[in-house]
Amino acid sequence: MFFTGPPYQILKAWRDGAVKLIVSPEILEEYQRVGKLLGDDFPSVNLQSILDFLTIKAEIIPAGSLSEGICEDPDDDKFLACAISSKSKTIISGDKHLLRVSGFKGIKVIKPRAFIDEYLTRFPK
Repeated sequence: MFFTGPPYQILKAWRDGAVKLIVSPEILEEYQRVGKLLGDDFPSVNLQSILDFLTIKAEIIPAGSLSEGICEDPDDDKFLACAISSKSKTIISGDKHLLRVSGFKGIKVIKPRAFIDEYLTRFPK
C-alpha cells in the first residue's frame, strides 16, 4: 500500500512539501509496531526506510490524551489528540472508527482517495 495508490500519492505529496505530516510519539510507536507486523508478514518489503524517513521528516508534537474516550476503538483517540494539539483540521485515514467521528472538534477524517480528489488535485504537479 505504501508503494502504489492513494497512500503512495499522499506520501509523495508530503515528501514534495505539498502537505504537512504531523504525528505524536504515540502515533510513531504505533507505526513502528504495525510496520514490524507487516514486515514479518511480508519479509520482501522493507518498510523500515519509510518509517525512518517519517521519523526524521514528520513534525512530531506532544499530544497527550483526550479527557474522555471518543472513538469506539480507544487506541484511535491518539490521532484526534494529535490533530487537536497541532490545530490540524484533517486526518487522512481509512480506519472505520476514526471515520465515524469525523467532525469532532471541527476535525475532518477523510479517506486517502477522497483526500487526493478533494485536496491534491487542486495543486499543479
